Amino acid sequence: MLTSLPKVFIGKYLQNQKQSHKLLPRHTVAFHTTYLVSKILEGNQNDPDFSTTLYQETSHTEKGLLEFSGTLQCGVKCNSRNLVYLIRASTNLGSFHYGHQLHSYAAKSGFSLNVFVSTALIGFYLKFELLSYAHKLFVEIPHPNVVSWNALITGYVHVGQFRKALSLFLELERSNLCAADSFSFTTALTACGQLGLLQLGRSIHSKLLKLGHDLNVVVSNCLIDVYGKSGYADLSTRVFNEMVYKDIISWNSIVAANARNQKLEEAFIFFNQMPVQDTISYNEIINGIAHFGIIEEAIEFLFKMQNPNTSSWNSILTGYVNRNRAREALNFLVIMHSKGVQMDQFTFSSILSGIADASALTWGVLIHCCIVKYGFNEAVVVGSALIGMYSKCGQVNSAEYIFEALPRKNLVTWNTMILGFARDGNSTKVIDLFEEMKMTRNLKPDEFTFLSVLSACSHSQMPLDIATKYFEAMVKDYGIYPTAEHCSSMIRLMGEKGEVRRAEKMIYDLGFASCGTVWRALLCACGACGDAKVAEVAAKKLVALEDNDEFVYVIMSNIYALNGKWADAGFVRKLMRERKVNKEAGRSWIELEDMINASPGVQ
Repeated sequence: MLTSLPKVFIGKYLQNQKQSHKLLPRHTVAFHTTYLVSKILEGNQNDPDFSTTLYQETSHTEKGLLEFSGTLQCGVKCNSRNLVYLIRASTNLGSFHYGHQLHSYAAKSGFSLNVFVSTALIGFYLKFELLSYAHKLFVEIPHPNVVSWNALITGYVHVGQFRKALSLFLELERSNLCAADSFSFTTALTACGQLGLLQLGRSIHSKLLKLGHDLNVVVSNCLIDVYGKSGYADLSTRVFNEMVYKDIISWNSIVAANARNQKLEEAFIFFNQMPVQDTISYNEIINGIAHFGIIEEAIEFLFKMQNPNTSSWNSILTGYVNRNRAREALNFLVIMHSKGVQMDQFTFSSILSGIADASALTWGVLIHCCIVKYGFNEAVVVGSALIGMYSKCGQVNSAEYIFEALPRKNLVTWNTMILGFARDGNSTKVIDLFEEMKMTRNLKPDEFTFLSVLSACSHSQMPLDIATKYFEAMVKDYGIYPTAEHCSSMIRLMGEKGEVRRAEKMIYDLGFASCGTVWRALLCACGACGDAKVAEVAAKKLVALEDNDEFVYVIMSNIYALNGKWADAGFVRKLMRERKVNKEAGRSWIELEDMINASPGVQ
């Protein structure tokens, strides 16, 4: 049974409880609470009127909840049904102190194994995002029912741990104790949609049809969303067309499914067929045009809206950023400010991403000042974006200061800071922060974390065995299958150690023989150690996969020259002239008078 909670967490919520008593609404509850307390003392808790009045009274005021907590502390017994009502009231009111007391009472009174009481307590801890405690409670239930399963699965979805939610759903499916219901399937489909897991989504769809579940409007809407986010707008359209009843969510989902998959014409057809169009409908169209169409047309569409919200404006701002048009994104932000648009944390995180890519530090500092003024400096999304911006602009110390000051950090925050240290070449900081992250509760490194760690290893000439240890831990301990980028980082490090033949073998062992990215990395590795034979193998693969890439010719010419093979180097140069392959001039970003400019390099 749970016995303790984090002291910092308890202190924060106890402080909130003290403040909340000063803000109680002034309405008389004395008569009702006296009546209910007397019923408890008389032992009439099973009276239906008592239970109804209990829930109504405690759900809307902490004074009623306080009254009943007092009776329980005096030794008065409460049955399981009314204990569930009290726990739900604590959850609805956000009263952590009372809910935790009720948990203690349940444990002492023998209700800890009661499935209904435990399920109510799971919902209570999920309210405060204490998933580990909710999960422990769930494990202690001898025979959890489908409501218990659904509560925990939904909790993981709400905090963005979609893979954990799906793992629980699959465990429920394998369980013989109870069967999943429509709510279970709907929640699982939501997680599939967020992760873009098409095959699992289709399997759940098939299971629903096989079991004869009614594909009601909620389930159908989830299927439209899953197929749309997985890149299959045609399947979304098929589900939509088979629906008998469609609500506004159905229409918005099908518009979004097409708009997000570059099917703007189809999205407009559905949009124009809608019985009623709301702000979400317009936003999906604007978002589609901003990302795949002509942004100026998206702006025209925006100005036609009667009541555009912040998301409407953010869609266009993000469109500029995603197209690497940072200067226009900044101009659009100025327009948003001049029109009095209420900016949110996503506005600032988006513009910071554009500023980071352009390395426009002056603008970044100005935006940071605005963030503090708006009160978003402690938001996780904005804090992570600030860390990324300062890191990309070379101000890693400022990024580290923001990281340490953030009261809450998620996986993105940690990954961004680790990546910042990796870009700065500070491999010691990368490894230290990675080891600290591993010890953090409810946080596991993902493929991006390991990519930064491996990148730091390859750029700091760290011993190959250390990098290999992290690579193997990624696969064996965390179940993360290597991507081409992970493989490329290892190849670069092997090249520095002269082990390019081992790197070539790894490409085949991991199944990347048809991936140009890894052969490009191997060719670079050969350039570092001067191995002409392996370089020729990599070059042939690259030419076959990516045609006449000037990179291949330049590297091969340099490798031949390094080995004193001047005739071969001259032959490569001749091939470049014959095939009209030109070496592209380099470019660098510079900031002049707060304006972003691209400076061409020397040919």
